[in-house]
Amino acid sequence: MSMNIFNKITLENMKKNRTRTLVTIIGVVLSAAMITAVATFAISLQDYTIRGASERYGKWQVAFPDVTASFVEKQANNAEVANTASIENLGYVALSTSKNPNKPYLFLTGFNQSAFDQLPLKLVSGRLPKDSSEVLIPEHLASNGGVHFAVGDKITLNLGERRQENRVLGQHDPYLTEVKHGEFKEKLVSKMEKAYKVVGICQRPSFEEFAAPGYTLVTVADPAVPSTSRSLFVTLKNPRKVKAYAEKIAGKKSYVLNENVLRFMGLSEDTIFNTLLFSVGGILVLLVMIGSVFLIYNSFVISLNERIHQFGILSSVGATPKQLRNSVLFEGVCIGAIGIPAGALVGLGSIRLVISLVAKNFGNIMYADVPLKLIISVSVLLFAAGISLITILISAYLPARKAANTPVMESIRQTNEVKVEAKSIRTSKIAERLYGLEGTLALKNFKRNKRRYRSIVLSLTLSVVLFVAARSFGAHLQQAAERSVVDSDYDLVFTTPDMPEKELFQLYEELKIVDGVSASSYQAIVNYSTVVPTTELSAAYREGFQDSKTKTHAFSLKIQFIEDSEYQKFLQSLNLPVKEYMGTNAKMTAVAKTKTEKQTNGKSALLNLFAQDKETLTITPKTEDPNAVQQQVDVTFVDTIPLDTLPSQPGESKPYVFMIVAPYQLKEQFSPVGIDQQLGLTFLSDQPAQTVKEMDTIIQKKGIAAAYTLYNAKEIFDQNRNIIFVVNVFTYVFVVMISLIAVANVFNTISTNIKLRRRELAMLRSVGMSDRGFNKMMLFECAFYGLRALLLGIPAASIIAWLIYKGMVAGGAEITFVFPWESMLISILSVFLIVLITMFYAVSKLKKENIIDALRDDLA
Repeated sequence: MSMNIFNKITLENMKKNRTRTLVTIIGVVLSAAMITAVATFAISLQDYTIRGASERYGKWQVAFPDVTASFVEKQANNAEVANTASIENLGYVALSTSKNPNKPYLFLTGFNQSAFDQLPLKLVSGRLPKDSSEVLIPEHLASNGGVHFAVGDKITLNLGERRQENRVLGQHDPYLTEVKHGEFKEKLVSKMEKAYKVVGICQRPSFEEFAAPGYTLVTVADPAVPSTSRSLFVTLKNPRKVKAYAEKIAGKKSYVLNENVLRFMGLSEDTIFNTLLFSVGGILVLLVMIGSVFLIYNSFVISLNERIHQFGILSSVGATPKQLRNSVLFEGVCIGAIGIPAGALVGLGSIRLVISLVAKNFGNIMYADVPLKLIISVSVLLFAAGISLITILISAYLPARKAANTPVMESIRQTNEVKVEAKSIRTSKIAERLYGLEGTLALKNFKRNKRRYRSIVLSLTLSVVLFVAARSFGAHLQQAAERSVVDSDYDLVFTTPDMPEKELFQLYEELKIVDGVSASSYQAIVNYSTVVPTTELSAAYREGFQDSKTKTHAFSLKIQFIEDSEYQKFLQSLNLPVKEYMGTNAKMTAVAKTKTEKQTNGKSALLNLFAQDKETLTITPKTEDPNAVQQQVDVTFVDTIPLDTLPSQPGESKPYVFMIVAPYQLKEQFSPVGIDQQLGLTFLSDQPAQTVKEMDTIIQKKGIAAAYTLYNAKEIFDQNRNIIFVVNVFTYVFVVMISLIAVANVFNTISTNIKLRRRELAMLRSVGMSDRGFNKMMLFECAFYGLRALLLGIPAASIIAWLIYKGMVAGGAEITFVFPWESMLISILSVFLIVLITMFYAVSKLKKENIIDALRDDLA
């Protein structure tokens, strides 16, 4: 019964202080909304990436490339296994004309209906095989291997098995090209011959490992064609046990994990991806939790400061410390009962709105055919509610324990709240002259109750830190996204290292008239090297040399040959004489730059490699011919190139850029036999996706034997731009909600503290302080609060911004630190504005009260 009385007192106290109760509830709502929104979005995004990766790479989690039929049957009946799909390994076919020395085979597989359903095969043209006389060809057989088959072709395959002595080799075993440790290299043992009709061309099957020695062909499994082994693809009921399951089941057999799907389940061994994921998620959760805990905790501290007199009276009539603590915990539960469900609904509603705004852009970023959906998880909602409730109870319990243990007389007299000692509130004569009466009173008030004013300063400090941290996090996240954005002069690009030029230009004439193409061009990139005297390099570049006595320095360089008309326009734009830079033995333009440690607008500055604007270079072609002839070229260094180059090849990253640009008419002069080069055709298109499909059809019909790559560069650039859009949306939503928590915190703290000074302020008015003097005193208090908060907040915010940057760099983000000047300025202005508005709002409420009633209030 006594507990009911305490609960009633608590409810009455909450009703009496409606504004403080409402602000506290709003704080809980914002806190629960943030936690719910962040957690729900994380679950929704994880579901999206898992579904997208499963659609692209298959739902399986572990594959066993070479197993027996009995092994397949045993795993299908395994209690840990949710689903299985198997394909028959029908054998290898020697591919003597392959351009890839590491992939000299075709590898024929037999699919059943279950395999077709569970293992994704993305068609480029044609259809899937319907019976065992039809076959599907991968497109990288032509682009990577230089072997072409068209839809409708009839082929005869001489199937066999790879052997190394008595050991049968499979797709998991790379091609053995030489004798190793006394073992013989592999050989192909013929088994049978069978004719097939090509009915379709597909993208490279996702289950084909990059080191696999055979290009995977797909037909329908046929009992009449015996398989050498089978490949089994397993989906587990509990994916978290996949590694333990694979190691236990495989024994001496090899197995392959589907890293592309497991990565998004958080089960991958990709440490860089996991570190980045958890560092970003950790920063988000930490910022939300700090703001929430401080807001709710501060609310209960203020509430108890207000009720300390009441607690003293209740203790004097027999209330125990436990009963007083339970009274405060009951208040926390009541606030949570209203705030947590409301916060969960607000969080779900806000994240639903955000997902609807960015869903289309997510489709453009990653998986076009997989929608981003709101996933409502009961466990996530319970987790968010639990975290919020724990935050409330901890925030209520800590100050309640302290208040309940305060001596009775000290609580009744409230001597623990106001320390009036002459020494502690003494002000200097200079301060009195400088601030006047009103400023002196404000300063004495500040010193008189340091605990109460400390809570206000800490609230303001936290607000500054949270706001700057949120903005800094968003700015660095946006910078990471922007670094991935590349603008280009072309939408589509066709590249080849070894196609005869005559054949290339015949293809160019057909491709440039495809529907949608608005502009086209061609270029070639050839690889050279040069050695130059160190004295000719710029002083800034030489500073980085470890050995200052080095007399020469070697560079790798590229020569970009572009259309003569484009090169002529480029020369005219630079005001260079066309006659000197066109024709035999002409001069050439070049860009030779390197990055420095210095930052300009958050980006690395560039410096010249060479000291002079002009240079005569002796260049050597990169070719297998040891007798390749060196040539001399006169170059003029400029700051730009006329056209974007062809996409870089893997492993080509260098700490500098050294590119010579020349007209295409000179290419033959600088292209000896066997030169390392890349030829390319580039196109602008109004409909890139449709255009690239038509181009692919033309290329397939021509039966090109050379290795080539055709891809939609515009699609990649659009993906990057959409990443920035998505990052911006979530950054702004996050900053707005953190800002609301911070503002609610400050408002709650200051307004309640002003109310606790109700009798004090009424006394000042009763002795004749004018409204002007009263307002002046409040302005001084605002200034004191703001200055103290900024002295703490700005250094703390700077450190937090730096730690966020370091955390993201540790997670793998390639970004540079940007000091949050703009956020700091906004914070400084906002602190004084929020304090000013809140104080004058609270004081205006007190001014409307009767002075006598305020002076008589014993519970102030």
